[in-house]
Amino acid sequence: MRAGAAARGQQPRAHAKERASSACCRRAMSGARRLGLVLVIFLAAVAAAPAAVVGAAESTRKAHNYEDALQKSLLYFEAQRSGRLPHSQRVAWRHHSGLTDGLEQGVDLVGGYYDAGDHVKFGLPMAFTVTMLSWSLIEYGDDVAAAGELGHALESIKWGTDYFIKAHTSPDELWAEVGDGDTDHYCWQRPEDMTTSRQAYKVDREHPGSDVAGETAAAMAAASMVFRKSNPHYASLLLHHALQLFEFADKYRGKYDSSIAEVKSYYASVSGYKDELLWAALWLHRATGRPEYLDYVVDNADEFGGTGWAITEFSWDVKYAGVQILAARLLLRGEHSAHHRSTLEQYKAKAEHYVCACLGRNMAGGADANVERSPGGMLYIRQWNNMQYVTSAAFLLSAYADYLSEAGVASVACAGGEAVASDEVFALARAQVDYVLGTNPRGVSYLVGYGAKYPNRVHHRAASIVPYKHSKEFIGCTQGFDHWFGRRSSNPNVLVGAIVGGPDRRDRFRDNRDNYMQTEACTYNTAPMVGMFAKLNRMARQEREQQQESSSTPVAVTTTSTAAADV
Repeated sequence: MRAGAAARGQQPRAHAKERASSACCRRAMSGARRLGLVLVIFLAAVAAAPAAVVGAAESTRKAHNYEDALQKSLLYFEAQRSGRLPHSQRVAWRHHSGLTDGLEQGVDLVGGYYDAGDHVKFGLPMAFTVTMLSWSLIEYGDDVAAAGELGHALESIKWGTDYFIKAHTSPDELWAEVGDGDTDHYCWQRPEDMTTSRQAYKVDREHPGSDVAGETAAAMAAASMVFRKSNPHYASLLLHHALQLFEFADKYRGKYDSSIAEVKSYYASVSGYKDELLWAALWLHRATGRPEYLDYVVDNADEFGGTGWAITEFSWDVKYAGVQILAARLLLRGEHSAHHRSTLEQYKAKAEHYVCACLGRNMAGGADANVERSPGGMLYIRQWNNMQYVTSAAFLLSAYADYLSEAGVASVACAGGEAVASDEVFALARAQVDYVLGTNPRGVSYLVGYGAKYPNRVHHRAASIVPYKHSKEFIGCTQGFDHWFGRRSSNPNVLVGAIVGGPDRRDRFRDNRDNYMQTEACTYNTAPMVGMFAKLNRMARQEREQQQESSSTPVAVTTTSTAAADV
């Protein structure tokens, strides 16, 4: 089943093997097609009693091991590596793959990440993954380091940025895809056995791709901040590429799926490229401090929709909510000139619309002004890989709550005039993370490998077939379907740290390999959780220390006189 057809609600008519192997993650964007129809969109229904749901989650919260979750989340990125694997590789059931990528085009494109359970390297979601990993470290790097995982986190980012450096072969040229989705989805093979096309596709002056170039610029700029202390030379190199990529994206404007037709069925740029241009400019401003990038964000605020779109999702395709929250941060911190203020206030209003939509507290704007909530409290956007919206929302809510706290602001203003305490914003973020980890009606952890109960039949070629190091016998294109895909048993390899697509709007989940809408995992599902797990691990440690201090403090027993008692 092709992505677009499935996501638009059409009935599946494709060959069974193609339907079984379809990857879920990139298709989840389809609901955002309404972006071009109206000035303001809201993509889900009003949640019933959202504050009560959060309150219930707070009162019944299960104690989770966030440090274990953090460690496992970083392992997942090693399972998704393409290229020649290093000696330090910890996911031992993976081996070298894609070693001839770019050879036919005369360019070295070995490396990078497979985005999901298949073997195409898609530049747009890969770059978004790296941006979110970098943002996690920018906000919560000290917490990651305190958990002993900073080295692994830096490696996860560098595996992506090393590839982007290779893919950016000239100032106005970026290789945006390796592999062909259509042929890839007819096969069920380990990446080590790939026989499908490794055709590479690029954007350039004649074939622009402002969205993929802009997102890659954002990733490189954010990553440059991460490596500034530990590897300043590398940080400078990343920033150099980011500056060039942004200039290319802005000067030669166009959607990359108009230049690369092969990507349309998988990662079509439904929101267009204007959100990525604003997103990249904000990251370059944060990385360089140069005022011209903030001028760009302010000057193009209206034309590019930054202050016009009121959004209820944040994803690899739709960046507006992230743009608005980054812009609001500048306002809250006072990092702007006087002439920027009024526009940044408009950005902040839209940022708070997103926050309040997640909280279900927008009293104006109609039925679509808030995000739907499942009975168990999960934010629900759409059925295909809904967890990507849950994890990205949790990160944005947490980051915004931190920005408010740092600025001494106690509440957010929701549409309709209601003020919501900033503590409630973070409470929802934590509740979403805990839902992912198993605090949900099914008691299932949707982080593979974490807890006692998690998905065992993840829709993932490499995980579902015997490891290459155990059996180097070649597995053919259809042989994988015949011998491995249809097995009812658990996958032979546990895809530790992957966050699968997750349950439906009623908290229902079916752990079947052919249920790719729910059981396939994507890199950008897990990336925002690296920062969240690190932050929550620190908070849990502080809570334990406070409890220990309270229990060890002797209680003074005093006799109160009648007179004193009367007073």
